[in-house]
Amino acid sequence: MPSLRVDSHRLRLRTPLRTAWGELREREILGVRLHWSNDDYGIGEAAPLEPYDGVSTAAVRAALDAYGEVLKRMPDTATHTQMLAACAAERALPQALAAIDLALWDRAGRAAGRPVAELISPSASRAVEVNATISASDPVFAAAEAYRAAAAGYRCVKVKVGAGDDAARVAAIRHAIGPSVAIRVDANGAWRDPEEALDRLRDLVAAGIELAEEPVHGLAALSELRAESPIPIAMDETAADVRDGDWRAADLVCLKVSRCGGITRLLEQARSVRRAGAQVFVASTFDGPVGIAAGVHAAAVLSGSGPLPACGLATLAMFHEHAHILPVDNGRIQVPSEPGLLGTTTRVK
Repeated sequence: MPSLRVDSHRLRLRTPLRTAWGELREREILGVRLHWSNDDYGIGEAAPLEPYDGVSTAAVRAALDAYGEVLKRMPDTATHTQMLAACAAERALPQALAAIDLALWDRAGRAAGRPVAELISPSASRAVEVNATISASDPVFAAAEAYRAAAAGYRCVKVKVGAGDDAARVAAIRHAIGPSVAIRVDANGAWRDPEEALDRLRDLVAAGIELAEEPVHGLAALSELRAESPIPIAMDETAADVRDGDWRAADLVCLKVSRCGGITRLLEQARSVRRAGAQVFVASTFDGPVGIAAGVHAAAVLSGSGPLPACGLATLAMFHEHAHILPVDNGRIQVPSEPGLLGTTTRVK
């Protein structure tokens, strides 16, 4: 029977990030360690972000404590699927389940002596293309930030919109990076309704926008906007509300390890999205190193079986801590090659 240890870690952003749901300066991450005996263990991570997903750290901590008691009663022969199902039956909180799922995948990779992506699929890619996130709100500083990203090899930059002069900022970025680097915008549901969103997107279309993430909240609103939008629409937060695989409200769907409940569920949802005819890409809610590694492994599996737009996983460098882990090289993150999720790449244990 495994024992579960939970530790809290705080990560500080180098520069505050302003979004439609508020300003982010610091992240609290819950690291978990499932331990059986000797070197038989796995590490995971829970990364709720209450202003964004409405889930508090306290609620996730309580769920993890409950999962610890459930797992103590599981036989040593219990499978990954059985342990995850038992935890879900106790409390179906995706952000907490993700931590358990990640720890179980990490353990499986360590036991097999293989990286998790390779364990899941022999055709998994060895590197994942990622986008740079532009955090500056002033057009001049945003343009300079985007220029540095393009010079470093990024082929896609993401700009938060929905506050301030979005059109001026996006135009300045396009001027700075030229036509060959994609620009995507993320409104986090800032616009009130499809009509307002359509007006705002029309203001941006001249800059050549790859996609617009979550311009409005809700399946009905996204579907209405998509029918008229000059820019492809990507679903993000609304993905939490999708039932029975109805992904038809968007051209693309952004999936996140934390919101999906782990790698296992993310890959299941990705298959459902693709069956519905939409594209999928992977991002994070400014997770810690284990969560980002999980996203990279999941994206590598997905890119081995179909086209994958740049993923929003290049966020560790935005923190004072862990900036050296999973570095971006020419716009891509290499999939960790050691057993498990990260192997010895990080001190997070």
